[in-house]
Amino acid sequence: MSSLLIVDDLIPIHEMLSAVIQPTGHQMAFATDGEKGLARYKAEKFDLVLADIDMKPMDGITLLKQLKAYDPSAVVIIMTAYASTESAIQALKFGAFDYLQKPFKVDELMHALKRGLEFHRTVLERESQGAAAPAVQAGDFEARLPGESQKLKRLITQLKKLATAQTPMLISGEPGTGHEVAAELLHAAGTAPGSPFIQIDCRAASLDNIRSGLLGQNGAGGTWVQEAKGGTLVLQHLQNLPKEVQPEMISVLRNKAHTFRLVSTSEEDLEKLAEGDGFNEELFYRVAALTVHLPPLRERPEDLPVLIKDAAMKAANPRFDSRQIEFADDAAAALRAYRWPGNQGELTQVVSRLISTTETRVIDAAQLPLHVRELKDWPNLADYLAMQEKEYRARALQACGGDKAKAAKALGIDVARFG
Repeated sequence: MSSLLIVDDLIPIHEMLSAVIQPTGHQMAFATDGEKGLARYKAEKFDLVLADIDMKPMDGITLLKQLKAYDPSAVVIIMTAYASTESAIQALKFGAFDYLQKPFKVDELMHALKRGLEFHRTVLERESQGAAAPAVQAGDFEARLPGESQKLKRLITQLKKLATAQTPMLISGEPGTGHEVAAELLHAAGTAPGSPFIQIDCRAASLDNIRSGLLGQNGAGGTWVQEAKGGTLVLQHLQNLPKEVQPEMISVLRNKAHTFRLVSTSEEDLEKLAEGDGFNEELFYRVAALTVHLPPLRERPEDLPVLIKDAAMKAANPRFDSRQIEFADDAAAALRAYRWPGNQGELTQVVSRLISTTETRVIDAAQLPLHVRELKDWPNLADYLAMQEKEYRARALQACGGDKAKAAKALGIDVARFG
């Protein structure tokens, strides 16, 4: 038997929902505004909260924010009377499981409650599995993500913390920063051994394959969704998901999100694309309930020596034992100084090729690719600093939930600099 908290300032709504839901056997409690609802949740805790958006003194969005701050695993469904989807998308942005637009049909309500409660049970099961029998060893994250920088250590801490989260997660970052490795670690640490791990490359999949693999019929999910049940579905390069199927993907997530853990990756700023009509806004907030940003290599130069050594150890050479191959001081200095726009992916490729093709045990700077050892391809200092500032502003804006005024105040700059 599940427990539900209904928060609405209209008593007739309480009576209507009680008449509809009570026969199903769920335990129900009621509150007439957000403040009373929050207090009751803290006192009793519930499996699901169904809250109206338009209440005083505390509205549904504020209640949602405070519930998620108090209990990140809280499952909240927002009811809205507005005809547009603006308020619904706002609710998703702040962590709502789903929304219902009034007037809704009884079967829509019961279906939403069923999905929300199934999601809640899945979250509890995942958390229990993760605590009882972690699928990865304590040092696996560090072994797969080698380095010494504080940014990398913070990333590893975040990944470990989110490993058992069932909530859809978006991994963002430049190409070559380790999206696939992060997704694999999240899966291994957050699911039972042997759970399915289904990876879909949205760049390579044809429209027909996406329709049959992801969408299926009437939002039921295609073969890939069915195969991912009980495990993890990874949508790689999500920015390339065809626009024509994005609204249909929303239906799949509404109906099937509780059956698998969704991890998406993107090399582009999906939130910015959504703001500019380049990506479906509602879909963005459904896939990005949790976000992980992979820092580029140029922001963590302390990791370069470790990554170079790691790439060299994994390479093979027909003449020498790769463990005996060394980089001369000039070559090592050039490798550390290069900006690595392709991040770890480019570094691994360059070092592996050097190790596998060298005919001398010591590699000097003359053997490095021209673009690595010459400064002509480097950006000028002004351009580099401008780019760093832009990235810093973007991270601050993300940390402030998209609130430009708040981010500007935190950084001590004019809000106009956020565009």
